[in-house]
Amino acid sequence: MNAQLPLYGLMLIAGTGIPLMASMNAQLAIRLGNPALATGIVFLVGGLATIPPMIAIGFPSRDTLLQAPPLYYLAGLLVTLYALSITWAGPKIGIGNAIFLVLLAQLFTAAAIDHFGLFGAPQSPVGVRRALGLALMALGVFLARKPLIPT
Repeated sequence: MNAQLPLYGLMLIAGTGIPLMASMNAQLAIRLGNPALATGIVFLVGGLATIPPMIAIGFPSRDTLLQAPPLYYLAGLLVTLYALSITWAGPKIGIGNAIFLVLLAQLFTAAAIDHFGLFGAPQSPVGVRRALGLALMALGVFLARKPLIPT
Protein backbone atom coordinates (compact mmCIF):
# COMPACT_ATOMS: atom_id res chain seq x y z
CA MET A 1 0.00 0.00 0.00
CA ASN A 2 1.21 3.50 -0.84
CA ALA A 3 2.35 5.18 2.41
CA GLN A 4 0.98 8.51 1.17
CA LEU A 5 -2.54 7.17 0.59
CA PRO A 6 -3.76 8.15 4.09
CA LEU A 7 -2.49 11.69 3.43
CA TYR A 8 -4.50 11.83 0.21
CA GLY A 9 -7.57 10.76 2.15
CA LEU A 10 -6.88 13.38 4.82
CA MET A 11 -6.65 16.11 2.18
CA LEU A 12 -9.92 14.99 0.59
CA ILE A 13 -11.60 15.20 3.98
CA ALA A 14 -10.03 18.61 4.62
CA GLY A 15 -11.23 19.74 1.20
CA THR A 16 -14.81 18.98 2.15
CA GLY A 17 -14.40 21.31 5.10
CA ILE A 18 -13.62 24.36 2.97
CA PRO A 19 -17.03 24.82 1.34
CA LEU A 20 -18.74 23.72 4.55
CA MET A 21 -16.81 26.35 6.52
CA ALA A 22 -17.55 28.96 3.87
CA SER A 23 -21.28 28.23 3.93
CA MET A 24 -21.50 28.07 7.70
CA ASN A 25 -19.43 31.20 8.27
CA ALA A 26 -21.40 33.13 5.62
CA GLN A 27 -24.63 32.24 7.41
CA LEU A 28 -23.12 33.23 10.75
CA ALA A 29 -22.11 36.58 9.24
CA ILE A 30 -25.63 37.14 7.90
CA ARG A 31 -27.17 36.36 11.28
CA LEU A 32 -24.65 38.53 13.16
CA GLY A 33 -24.68 41.26 10.52
CA ASN A 34 -20.88 41.38 10.51
CA PRO A 35 -18.56 39.26 8.31
CA ALA A 36 -15.46 40.34 10.25
CA LEU A 37 -17.00 39.26 13.56
CA ALA A 38 -18.05 35.90 12.09
CA THR A 39 -14.53 35.37 10.74
CA GLY A 40 -13.01 36.33 14.09
CA ILE A 41 -15.25 33.82 15.85
CA VAL A 42 -14.16 31.11 13.39
CA PHE A 43 -10.50 31.88 14.14
CA LEU A 44 -11.15 31.94 17.89
CA VAL A 45 -12.83 28.52 17.76
CA GLY A 46 -10.07 27.21 15.47
CA GLY A 47 -7.37 28.60 17.73
CA LEU A 48 -8.90 26.90 20.74
CA ALA A 49 -9.19 23.65 18.79
CA THR A 50 -5.44 23.67 18.05
CA ILE A 51 -4.47 23.82 21.73
CA PRO A 52 -4.79 20.06 22.51
CA PRO A 53 -2.73 18.91 19.48
CA MET A 54 -0.20 21.67 20.16
CA ILE A 55 0.19 20.40 23.73
CA ALA A 56 0.41 16.79 22.55
CA ILE A 57 3.08 17.57 19.96
CA GLY A 58 5.01 19.88 22.25
CA PHE A 59 5.69 23.58 21.90
CA PRO A 60 9.04 24.52 20.32
CA SER A 61 11.65 26.64 22.05
CA ARG A 62 11.92 30.39 21.51
CA ASP A 63 15.05 29.84 19.43
CA THR A 64 13.21 27.43 17.16
CA LEU A 65 10.37 29.93 16.72
CA LEU A 66 12.88 32.64 15.76
CA GLN A 67 14.58 30.43 13.15
CA ALA A 68 11.60 30.58 10.80
CA PRO A 69 11.68 33.54 8.42
CA PRO A 70 9.14 36.20 9.50
CA LEU A 71 7.54 35.97 6.05
CA TYR A 72 6.23 32.51 6.90
CA TYR A 73 4.33 33.85 9.90
CA LEU A 74 2.38 36.12 7.55
CA ALA A 75 0.48 33.07 6.25
CA GLY A 76 -2.08 33.98 8.90
CA LEU A 77 -2.89 37.10 6.89
CA LEU A 78 -3.59 34.95 3.83
CA VAL A 79 -5.96 32.62 5.66
CA THR A 80 -7.69 35.70 7.08
CA LEU A 81 -8.03 37.14 3.57
CA TYR A 82 -9.55 33.87 2.39
CA ALA A 83 -11.95 33.45 5.31
CA LEU A 84 -13.09 37.07 5.33
CA SER A 85 -13.51 37.29 1.55
CA ILE A 86 -15.45 34.01 1.26
CA THR A 87 -17.65 35.06 4.18
CA TRP A 88 -18.43 38.39 2.54
CA ALA A 89 -18.56 37.42 -1.16
CA GLY A 90 -20.00 33.89 -0.86
CA PRO A 91 -23.58 34.91 -0.09
CA LYS A 92 -23.46 37.53 -2.86
CA ILE A 93 -22.13 35.41 -5.74
CA GLY A 94 -22.97 31.97 -4.36
CA ILE A 95 -20.75 29.69 -2.28
CA GLY A 96 -20.20 27.41 -5.30
CA ASN A 97 -18.99 30.25 -7.51
CA ALA A 98 -16.80 31.65 -4.75
CA ILE A 99 -15.21 28.26 -4.07
CA PHE A 100 -14.76 27.55 -7.79
CA LEU A 101 -12.93 30.86 -8.25
CA VAL A 102 -10.77 30.16 -5.21
CA LEU A 103 -10.06 26.67 -6.57
CA LEU A 104 -9.02 28.09 -9.94
CA ALA A 105 -6.59 30.49 -8.26
CA GLN A 106 -5.30 27.67 -6.04
CA LEU A 107 -4.59 25.43 -9.03
CA PHE A 108 -2.43 27.97 -10.81
CA THR A 109 -0.73 29.26 -7.67
CA ALA A 110 0.09 25.69 -6.56
CA ALA A 111 1.50 24.93 -10.01
CA ALA A 112 3.70 28.05 -9.85
CA ILE A 113 4.92 27.15 -6.34
CA ASP A 114 5.80 23.62 -7.52
CA HIS A 115 7.30 24.82 -10.81
CA PHE A 116 9.71 27.22 -9.11
CA GLY A 117 10.13 25.25 -5.87
CA LEU A 118 8.99 28.24 -3.81
CA PHE A 119 8.92 28.19 -0.01
CA GLY A 120 10.90 24.96 0.12
CA ALA A 121 8.40 22.95 -1.97
CA PRO A 122 9.87 20.14 -4.07
CA GLN A 123 10.41 21.51 -7.57
CA SER A 124 8.11 19.98 -10.16
CA PRO A 125 8.24 21.82 -13.49
CA VAL A 126 5.04 22.48 -15.40
CA GLY A 127 5.41 20.60 -18.66
CA VAL A 128 2.97 20.08 -21.49
CA ARG A 129 1.08 17.29 -19.71
CA ARG A 130 0.67 19.27 -16.50
CA ALA A 131 -0.27 22.45 -18.39
CA LEU A 132 -2.94 20.48 -20.25
CA GLY A 133 -4.23 19.10 -16.94
CA LEU A 134 -4.41 22.63 -15.51
CA ALA A 135 -6.24 23.86 -18.60
CA LEU A 136 -8.74 21.00 -18.35
CA MET A 137 -9.26 21.69 -14.65
CA ALA A 138 -9.78 25.39 -15.39
CA LEU A 139 -12.34 24.44 -18.04
CA GLY A 140 -14.03 22.14 -15.53
CA VAL A 141 -14.19 24.93 -12.94
CA PHE A 142 -15.69 27.24 -15.57
CA LEU A 143 -18.29 24.65 -16.61
CA ALA A 144 -19.18 23.71 -13.01
CA ARG A 145 -19.91 27.20 -11.75
CA LYS A 146 -23.32 28.78 -11.83
CA PRO A 147 -23.67 31.70 -14.24
CA LEU A 148 -22.72 34.91 -12.46
CA ILE A 149 -25.45 36.69 -14.42
CA PRO A 150 -28.81 34.90 -14.41
CA THR A 151 -29.95 33.81 -17.85
